[in-house]
Amino acid sequence: MKELNVYLNFSKKEKLFVGTIAQSENQFFFEYAASFLSDPLWLSPYKLPPESGLHKHKDTDFGPIFGLFDDSLPDGWGLLLMDRFLRKQGIDIDRLSVLDRLSFLGKSTMGALTYEPAVIHEKSDNVIDLEMLAEQSRQIMEGHTMDVLPQLMKAGGSPGGARPKVLVGIKNKNIISGEDDLPEGFEHWIVKFNAKEDFPESGAVEYAYSLMAKEAGILMPETRLFELSPQGRYFGIKRFDRKTDQRFHVQSFGSLIHSNFRVPGCDYETFLKVILDLTKNHQDLERGFLQMIFNVSANNRDDHVKNFAFMIDANREWKLTPAYDVIYSKGPGGEHSMSLAGEGRAPGREEIFKLGYKCGMSKNKINDCLEKVITAVKKWSDYAHIAGVTEQTKDYIQNRMDKNQS
Repeated sequence: MKELNVYLNFSKKEKLFVGTIAQSENQFFFEYAASFLSDPLWLSPYKLPPESGLHKHKDTDFGPIFGLFDDSLPDGWGLLLMDRFLRKQGIDIDRLSVLDRLSFLGKSTMGALTYEPAVIHEKSDNVIDLEMLAEQSRQIMEGHTMDVLPQLMKAGGSPGGARPKVLVGIKNKNIISGEDDLPEGFEHWIVKFNAKEDFPESGAVEYAYSLMAKEAGILMPETRLFELSPQGRYFGIKRFDRKTDQRFHVQSFGSLIHSNFRVPGCDYETFLKVILDLTKNHQDLERGFLQMIFNVSANNRDDHVKNFAFMIDANREWKLTPAYDVIYSKGPGGEHSMSLAGEGRAPGREEIFKLGYKCGMSKNKINDCLEKVITAVKKWSDYAHIAGVTEQTKDYIQNRMDKNQS
C-alpha cells in the first residue's frame, strides 16, 4: 500500500498536517489527521467533509482520486511536460500512480496543498528566458523534440489547462521561475504561450478580453501583455492563490462537486446554487452571474467546470475566485461547456432571466447585469485595438459576438 501525507502550507510559518492518502491497487483512501480535526477547515465540503475514519473514493467517473487532490495534478500541458521529462529520466510512466505524480510535484503545486515525501529535484537556473521557453514549448507541442528543459519543467509542470504556460516571479523587468516562494519584491504570475489551435495573437486576444471583462464589472486579477518581440507577445495574469509568501487554498468548481470537466454535462444553475450555498454571499452570486452573461455574449464557450473556482480567504471563509481563462472559444461542438437552463448552443435572455429568478435575483438586478455586460462587449473593437489584435481576428470575433446578441 502506497501512502502520501498532505499538508496545508499557508506560509513558511503556518503548515498544517491534513491527513494521509493511501492507495491499495487502484483504490484510493484518505484519513484526516486527528490534529486537523480538532479545528478543521472544510477543504472539500461536499465530497470529503472533515470527519474521522477512512474515506473511500467512490466517484470514479469523476477521476481516480478525490477532487480535493485532483486539483493539485496538472492536466493537458503540465501532464505532457511531466511525462516527457520522466521518460527522459528512464522512468516507465505507465507504472506511475497518482500518488507518484503528487510526490513528484511536492510543494510545487497550485493552491496551498503540498505533499510529502516529495521527490528531490536537481536545482536549475532560477532566471528564465520567456522567449526560449516559448520556443521550446512550441517544439514540444508540434512534436519536434522530446527534450524538456529543466527550467521549463520547473516553471511549467504544475498549472492545469491545455495551453502551454509557466509560473514566473516578476519584479520590474526581472523574470524568474515562480513555482516556489519568491525573493522579496517579486510577484507571482502565470504567462501563457500559444497552442497550435489558437489565434496567432492569442496573447493579445486574451488581454483584450481581460480588459473587456473588467469593464463589465467582473473581478479579474491584474493582467498584462509581455511584449518581448514582434512575434513574442504573451498574456500574463497575476496569481490569486499566492501573495508574497502566503498560499491560499483553491478548489475548482468541478473538483468540489466531482464533475469531470472533460465530459460537458453541468448547468450554470448548479454553479450559481453552489456559489450561494458555499459563500453565503450575494455579491459573489452577482459576480458569477455576470461572468455567465459575459461568457454568452463574448463567446467564451470553454466555460467548463474547472474554469471556475472558489478559495478560502484569510478569514477562513469561502469566496468565488477572480475570473480566469476568459477568452474567445468555440466550445465543444460549438456549444457552451456548461449549459444555461438546459440550452448550450444558443442561450439568450430567456435562459438568463430564468436562472436569475431561480437564484432570487430581481428583474432590475438581472437587467442591470445584462446592461453592464452588453455595454462592455460593444467596446470589443476598442480593446482589441489597445491590445494590438489584427483586423482579421478582431472582425472574426466581432461577427461571432454580433450573432450572440441577435
